Amino acid sequence: MKGLGAAIIVNAIIWGAVIVGTAFKLKGTGSASDVLPILAGGAAASNLVLGGMLGRRKNSS
Repeated sequence: MKGLGAAIIVNAIIWGAVIVGTAFKLKGTGSASDVLPILAGGAAASNLVLGGMLGRRKNSS
């Protein structure tokens, strides 16, 4: 179970870095406001999937 918990944290850190990196790259282009909600939605969905896996694993134990 520790492995999956660590995976969730690493996943969140990776997505955070992707969002921040994209924001810096698109800064001043006018496209950042269009792209960032999509990236944030992907990050949230990814974390929900991993969190669901953790919950399922915890309930089966």
